[in-house]
Amino acid sequence: MKAAAATRPRFAAAAPAPALPRLRAPLVFGVLGLLFAALVGRSLYLQWIDYAFLQEQGSARHSRELEVPAHRGRIVDRFGEVLAVSTPVRSLWAFPDKFEASPEQLKQLASILETTPQRIATRLEARDEFTFLARQVAPETSERAKALGIAGLHDQTEYRRYYPGGEVMAQVIGFTGDQDAGQEGIELAQQSWLAGVPGSRRVIINRRFEAVEDVAAIRAPQAGRDLALSIDTRLQYLAFRELKAAVEANKAKAGGMVILDVATGEILALANWPTYNPNRRDKVAREKMRNRALTDVFEPGSTLKPFTIATALEAGKVRPDTVIQTGNGSLTIGANTIHDAHAGGALTVEQVIQKSSNVGSAKIALSLPAQAMWQTFSNVGFGAVPKTGFPGEVAGRLRPAKTWKPIEQATMAYGHGISVNLVQLARAYTIFATAGFVKPVTLLKTEGAVDGSRVISPATAAAVRHMLEMAVGPGGTAPKAQVVGYRVAGKTGTAHKLEGKGYAANKYVSSFVGFAPASQPRLIVAVMIDEPSGGQYYGGSVAGPVFSSVMGSALRLLGVPTDAPVNNVILPPDGIEVGEET
Repeated sequence: MKAAAATRPRFAAAAPAPALPRLRAPLVFGVLGLLFAALVGRSLYLQWIDYAFLQEQGSARHSRELEVPAHRGRIVDRFGEVLAVSTPVRSLWAFPDKFEASPEQLKQLASILETTPQRIATRLEARDEFTFLARQVAPETSERAKALGIAGLHDQTEYRRYYPGGEVMAQVIGFTGDQDAGQEGIELAQQSWLAGVPGSRRVIINRRFEAVEDVAAIRAPQAGRDLALSIDTRLQYLAFRELKAAVEANKAKAGGMVILDVATGEILALANWPTYNPNRRDKVAREKMRNRALTDVFEPGSTLKPFTIATALEAGKVRPDTVIQTGNGSLTIGANTIHDAHAGGALTVEQVIQKSSNVGSAKIALSLPAQAMWQTFSNVGFGAVPKTGFPGEVAGRLRPAKTWKPIEQATMAYGHGISVNLVQLARAYTIFATAGFVKPVTLLKTEGAVDGSRVISPATAAAVRHMLEMAVGPGGTAPKAQVVGYRVAGKTGTAHKLEGKGYAANKYVSSFVGFAPASQPRLIVAVMIDEPSGGQYYGGSVAGPVFSSVMGSALRLLGVPTDAPVNNVILPPDGIEVGEET
């Protein structure tokens, strides 16, 4: 028994389990509890205390504030005929990194937009965040593009300006750019009046940047205001048609025409040629966009002679019947000689205007103080902008009288050495069409007659008006400016064009300014033809007939009573061209 007991295996006593620190369990659970409490506290803080922060972050990721364009005001003529109006169009845009189109979809999109897939791809590659694929397309074009189902392609409503008058009104009205903001003409000059104020709205967008829900209208758009111009559309079309025909018939470079209301100073028509279509400006030269009647200057030539004569009459230097010796039609001053087209011999002051004598005008001018001539020229608006508010209108050039040399004062008498624009010239003639008042001019509709500033006395105005009638009648330089049934007063102008530091030998500006009916003037019409090259260049032959056609039609259109018999027009024999020296 002892042996068996001796072979029984011996088991070692089991090692006791290590005892955990008494504080570990409470510490672990305590830390977990603190973390849980921190999470709960942070949640409560964000939900109740920093709520605005979360709202802002959420809005930044899921909402956008979109601009709501304002409807631009219309431009209308004096009778409410629409000259410019905004129509709704669509623009297609995309975020390049969200735009996904198969080659076939891209090809179809290019076909709809009348472009190429390569151009669309180039446009997308050129921008990182946002790009327009097409601006101001027709709504139906946008719908066709969206129907392709291209991911990331969006559209938005915009406004595009439409000009019913097209090329006839182009230089007056101007045009707007992609953002519907004025770029030229009245559109630019009256931008603040026409534009209105854009509004905005907040929308919810999805992960594909598509607006899925309107949240709120933050600011309602304020539409622009309509603008009524002084322009009479009927007279504008008439002036444009006749000016275009005259420029083409005389193979001229360009032309301009102004029709002015004597009583109100309103510009009833302002035509230019060449022109352009403001509805399609893809490849239009900037030269065609100029409103030459306001932005271009020229030497007015003999159309300035009446102002020299008026100054002399006011100063008491001459009377209408004072005789001026013009001799053989030449006058030498220093190293320079002034010429007349035809030797006139002894001419009265009235005949100096009727025959358009340069020598006679120069002699009368030299009898005056230079300051007196300058003051008259300045008082009628030469050397200052016409203040129509039109962008780019120019002041012309009128040098201070103290700088005039005798030869310069002499040539200034017949419109050389001074430059004006056509609107300035038309406005200046208001002193002869009224009782000596120069009227302010405007492109905006006004109500009733406006006051002017007196420049000459009523007696002087009446005397010069009679001389201007003689210039248009038999024996004058502008018989072709006569109008059937109406007495007409006006003056021709022909001037060599400046080229470099001198005058071009065979380049002229031909002009005519006149008013009718002479008994009670209603309209002033000024015509300028630049570089006629069809064989004639005198103002009486080139610009006079245009004046006659436009003035006659305009007076009849306005229902102005006649003041002459229907057989009042007496023209010189065929083949005889009456002109003034240049």
